[in-house]
Amino acid sequence: MNRATRDAYRDCLLPLLNQHPDLICLDTDTGLFGAQFAAAAGDQYLNLGIAEHNLMGIAAGLAAGGRMPFVNTMASFAACRALEAIKIDIAYNQLPVRIMATHGGLAAGHLGPTHQALEDLAVLRVLPGMTVVVPVDAAATVAFVKQSLGLAGPLYVRLGRKPSPPLPVLPAPVIGQAQTLRQGAEVLLACCGPFAVLGCLTAAGALAEQGIEATVLNVHTLRPLDTATLVAAAQPATLVVTVEEHWRAGGLGGAVAEALAEAEPRKVLRLGMPDHFVDAVGSQEYLVTHYDLTAERVVRTVSTALDSAARSGTINRKDPTT
Repeated sequence: MNRATRDAYRDCLLPLLNQHPDLICLDTDTGLFGAQFAAAAGDQYLNLGIAEHNLMGIAAGLAAGGRMPFVNTMASFAACRALEAIKIDIAYNQLPVRIMATHGGLAAGHLGPTHQALEDLAVLRVLPGMTVVVPVDAAATVAFVKQSLGLAGPLYVRLGRKPSPPLPVLPAPVIGQAQTLRQGAEVLLACCGPFAVLGCLTAAGALAEQGIEATVLNVHTLRPLDTATLVAAAQPATLVVTVEEHWRAGGLGGAVAEALAEAEPRKVLRLGMPDHFVDAVGSQEYLVTHYDLTAERVVRTVSTALDSAARSGTINRKDPTT
């Protein structure tokens, strides 16, 4: 069943609040938590209004006093408006604040560029000690929220707004451990987030029909990056392609390119949003297609790159018809 990652987070949080008195939910009038949630959570829920910078400062104070705050805002506001407080109050002091950021990527496409978060992964992953994760579906979201209770230091979780399809049944993902969803020796598709991961799985199936076998790696944790799994998947590959709902600079593509440049140099092609502010308004699905963050683009990119390498003599490709 399709389910929004933000809804999965909200629904699993209330039982955790009841079980753990040290947890507290801090809201910024997001509309995610209704009167029924507030009544059930009691003094473990506090709506601070639209005041994201104050939200982070209050969360830091509560965390320093022994609480574990789950703070809720939109990803664009967390990564930009409240960044100074996250950096100085939370990350600098390595406090266990869980930043639950909704409307990640193009999820707020109907609200225009001011509310779209296409820089958040780049911004948050450079902060020392900050764990950064992007759940692919509702089940992964629940797993990460529960795992976060035993996690030291701050955490940033990028959540969606609307329902998205679940992955096929898999072992529960673990923070810091990339998931191999499909194996193939010729190409590595490294991806994160619902649309990118599902698109890469579709693309891998289409590439297989062309005789191109691809590994699909769900790199749901950008920090700490699972370099060991990434390098192992890249070693047999001729080409690495990253796919993400983020500007091409600094996000997953940047993290993968940095890691492989040091450990296992490979050609890395980064697929993401073009280097300009969004110039269209519409649903997330519309914008993903409008900017061609699609399985078809992944197939075109891989096919073109491998054909070019074969023509130049860089690689020898087998004819899939033989």
